[in-house]
Amino acid sequence: MRIGRRIGWLCLLLASLLLLSSCHRQVSRESFAVPESFDETRPVEIVFWAKNDTNQTQTEIYKKAIADFQQLYPNITVTMRLYTDYNQIYRDVLTNISTDTTPNVCISYPDHIATYLTGNNVVVPLDELMADPLYGLGGSGLKFDGPTREEIVPEFLAEGVIAGKQYALPYMRSTEATYINRDLVEALGYEVPDILTWDFVWEVSEKAMAKDAEGNFVLNGQKTMIPCIYKSTDNMMISMLKQLDAGYSTEAGEVLIFSDTTKELLSEIYTHAQSRAFSTFGISSYPGNFLNAGQCIFAIDSTAGATWMGSDAPLLDIHKEQVVPFRTAVRAIPQFDPEHPKMISQGPSVCVFSKKDSQQVLASWLFVQYMLTNEVQIAYSGTEGYLPVTLKAQESPEYQAYLAGKGQDNSTHYEVKIDASELLMRNMSNTFVTPVFNGSAELRQAAGDLIEETAKAARRKIAWNDEFAENLFSELTSRRHLDQIQPAGGAAAEEKKEEIPTESLVLLGAICGIWILIGAYRLTEARKKKRGRN
Repeated sequence: MRIGRRIGWLCLLLASLLLLSSCHRQVSRESFAVPESFDETRPVEIVFWAKNDTNQTQTEIYKKAIADFQQLYPNITVTMRLYTDYNQIYRDVLTNISTDTTPNVCISYPDHIATYLTGNNVVVPLDELMADPLYGLGGSGLKFDGPTREEIVPEFLAEGVIAGKQYALPYMRSTEATYINRDLVEALGYEVPDILTWDFVWEVSEKAMAKDAEGNFVLNGQKTMIPCIYKSTDNMMISMLKQLDAGYSTEAGEVLIFSDTTKELLSEIYTHAQSRAFSTFGISSYPGNFLNAGQCIFAIDSTAGATWMGSDAPLLDIHKEQVVPFRTAVRAIPQFDPEHPKMISQGPSVCVFSKKDSQQVLASWLFVQYMLTNEVQIAYSGTEGYLPVTLKAQESPEYQAYLAGKGQDNSTHYEVKIDASELLMRNMSNTFVTPVFNGSAELRQAAGDLIEETAKAARRKIAWNDEFAENLFSELTSRRHLDQIQPAGGAAAEEKKEEIPTESLVLLGAICGIWILIGAYRLTEARKKKRGRN
């Protein structure tokens, strides 16, 4: 009986110790200690989730990069899974977090990474890895010529900083551009300016809506004409607010988008959606299709989509017989203040996921850096209107030769594609990014919803007024759970600062439990000895 009791006490003590060690392991996942060396004697497998737009050339570039990397590190095996949608990657990562089956390396957006980080610490902070003298950026232990920190475009590198830590490196960058049918603009009596303004775009678009007696549009002689189509309405709303120095959100996560300025913008958009001079991808479909068919004047889309734009575009989503030849001009998105242009910076970033095996994490980090080498960066940027994220690649003779070949052919050196890349190169210092926090992805979707719902209301002849705007604000706050975002500041945050974290409470409870069990055991033993003496 005495032995059984002692075993019981020891089991309770062991359980408490296990709880203590478990808490310790959970806390330790927040940081990553760089191994002193990479062990090349044992096999390491890493999984890479990537994204392309069903572009076979991009797929082949990924495959070649993996093959070349594995030649340098024969003990590392990289398995790639391709997606055609960033949101599907986002959903799959969230699903796999709960089962600890995330990939090792993933192409994603900082907004999505901020959600991955919530309460899980599954993404590796890269600061220590980047600074490591052996395996960091430009490290002496690398088997390839990777970029140093200084050779990455600083504006692009800063996009991967979340809550003061670097959680992602940029892979490719793009912005948005306005692809213009120059012939139709001039047919209306205008010249394409170097910098577009919203007033110019609205004026030309409305003038293009004139019809003849048979119901055909005078400008193109067709039954269809949508002068201005914006593909990404979330970027449209965000960019307009940024250009006006109006509120969108704070760095801490405070939602500022539901303002009088937003109402004024939506009222203007409503007017042009009502006349059908303006539409969106969500309502009308891909703007490049209308542009190439002579049914759109201003098609606003990513510079990464340049290979679909223009009557000579190498990639077309409409039949060649539908294409109407025209001269294409590429400009920045319309501005409110042309003297101080502002355009969004976007494009894929790469993050590394935490794993128990530090050698696996280090192998993943080596692969991420290899994706930033000149060979990979220049090859991938040549597939679409992407820009390499390193100054090392941009300034290289190989990339400069690529730019110099503009117009030589309608594939690798397609003129519109290179125009789009050069547009971003000229405006890197004019780009901006939105604050990243848990909930920023939902806020971005709400920004697009504001324009989509306003345009739909105009088409349905629903009156625009303050009541409609306030109801829309309220409905989107609920739909996108914006009222559940907890800003990292203010009264709520101050209250949280005073609270002891759950992990700490469990840890303290476990320690107290151990001492209570030890004390109870000793007290019981003392009583037994006393009864024995009596």
